[in-house]
Amino acid sequence: MNIELLSVLFAFLIVAVASAKISTYIQKIHLPLITGFLLVGIISGSFVLKMIPEDAELGNLNFINDLSLAFIAFAAGSELFLGDIRSRIKSISWITFGQIVLTFGISSFVVYSIADRIPFMESMGHATKLSVSLLMGTIFVARSPSSAIAVISEMRAKGPFTNTALGVTVIKDVLVIILFTIVFSISKSLIHESDIGFVFVIKLIFELIISFVLGYLLALFISYILTFKYEQKYKSILIVAIGYFVYLLSDLTHTFLLESLNFEFFIEPLLVCIIAGFVVSNFTDKRLEFLDIVEKISPYIYVLFFTLTGLSLSFDVLLTVWELAILLFFVRLISIMIGAFVGGSIAGDSLKFNLLGWMPFVTQAGVGLGLATIVAHEFPSWGDQFLTLVIAVIVINQLVGPPLFKWAINLVGEAHMKSKSQDGDEVRDAIIFGYEDQSVALAKQLMKANWKVKIITRIIDTKIIDGVQIYNINNLSKEDLIALECEKAHTIISMLSDEDNYIISEIAYEHLGTKNVIVRLNERENYDKFKELGVNIVEPSSAMVNLLDHFARSPGATSILLGMEDGQDTIDIEITAEEIHGMALRNIRFPSDVIILSVHRKQGALVCHGFTRLRLGDIVTVVGSVDSLEKVIVKLAE
Repeated sequence: MNIELLSVLFAFLIVAVASAKISTYIQKIHLPLITGFLLVGIISGSFVLKMIPEDAELGNLNFINDLSLAFIAFAAGSELFLGDIRSRIKSISWITFGQIVLTFGISSFVVYSIADRIPFMESMGHATKLSVSLLMGTIFVARSPSSAIAVISEMRAKGPFTNTALGVTVIKDVLVIILFTIVFSISKSLIHESDIGFVFVIKLIFELIISFVLGYLLALFISYILTFKYEQKYKSILIVAIGYFVYLLSDLTHTFLLESLNFEFFIEPLLVCIIAGFVVSNFTDKRLEFLDIVEKISPYIYVLFFTLTGLSLSFDVLLTVWELAILLFFVRLISIMIGAFVGGSIAGDSLKFNLLGWMPFVTQAGVGLGLATIVAHEFPSWGDQFLTLVIAVIVINQLVGPPLFKWAINLVGEAHMKSKSQDGDEVRDAIIFGYEDQSVALAKQLMKANWKVKIITRIIDTKIIDGVQIYNINNLSKEDLIALECEKAHTIISMLSDEDNYIISEIAYEHLGTKNVIVRLNERENYDKFKELGVNIVEPSSAMVNLLDHFARSPGATSILLGMEDGQDTIDIEITAEEIHGMALRNIRFPSDVIILSVHRKQGALVCHGFTRLRLGDIVTVVGSVDSLEKVIVKLAE
């Protein structure tokens, strides 16, 4: 490794670290992270800040591109899980068909028609213009599974429209690599003026078969690696290295056959890796660990790949192609609209779905950019200008695509986002679902601590029992809960069956915005689905064991926390007093008998010490005498 390579690599790593940090601020203004990586790369390059010297050989860092593209292909293949698409297979198949055929066909035709107005294409021959048009049309088919999954997760979207959108997105990215392999081979033959005859077709088919076989064998090898008893970080490093080895093998095979036998044979590494990811995800028992590795490693890979891509951009060319990029953006957009409508109509989907069906497919990211990078490396005479134009289109798609997908999900009513809390008063009130001895005892205990409590049941008529107000409802519906002013409650406690508990928890999450929801769990296998809603779960069997354990190890602290000490209590207080924002705990005068147990910020607990600075919205857990706690409430909450 020479000094020049080390210096370029060191400079690039500095830029990449800065890119990872700066892009988090880009995300706060609702722009995708990869847009931030690209922008940081562009600004750091030889045309603006010149952190990388203008004469630096970025080509020496191609190995970063190769290992990144391999991992992106692993991720794309792993996201195609057959179990998730079976219920909508007809719609997914036809919409995918419409998207690929019409987007590819229309985009390629338009690019070829306006070739004389694209600066780097105007002097090309017809064969080369056709090749560039086909390559660009192929890249326009590509979508971004990671962006789609991010939007779906953010909105907790579920339903037929969402399932169809995700299925089409992932399948398209698998098929687009196969399409790219075919088009790439044809384009090289057209540009280099080779014959496209029977031998060429047989060779292309054989290349595809070899790539599929190698992908399957690679999946078996990855599955074997995942059986090792090493820590997951070592397995992750091995998988990244294997992806790079696939690129290395492809290049060595191509060079050896060309030099020894004068025979050009190309194994498509992207196709090998995407098949491997698909097989591991669907046909091995290592799917969950593989997905976990992909999820943990992807952020680092994206930083490296997109930052390096930004550094490689010709910024002066980028400034000259924005008008053309906007034109091509609308060409792609219209072709996607037509493809989605035609495919959905053939599948028999509703008119509403067909009219909105194009919105999930606008965003582009890793796969499309990766394919453009491959083209740029293969055709250096015009590849950089091709890459710059494609990136400009992708950036526009990244800005426009996610908001459109979110809008579509809202319009079809498949969003399940958390509602804002409507508990605007300072009254500590709780609603308990389920009438039984435990719920009545809990209500009396809360009332003793000056809480306002309602018990809601479907068993008895409205009455007061032992001073506790009992309300009767017919159904567990949003309307019934709102009629009882459940949206104003500070805490909801559900002690029904798991099925009813989940209905209440989901209504509270989506429509009531209740800050604190507590569920008594009946079946352990339902734990995860409640946890996804941010519910506090009490599992009776383990709760008793944990209680006895804490009493055995720390009886004094446990007695205080359970309110068994006379005059002592424990409460959570949300910081709402603006004058407290930014103050360190050591600078706040608390009563001498008060102890700060914890500070929770954004669903995470902070390690508390005197220098911990409080922020608006923090939840502070405090233990002390009842009188002192009242003073703390006045100090911390408005």
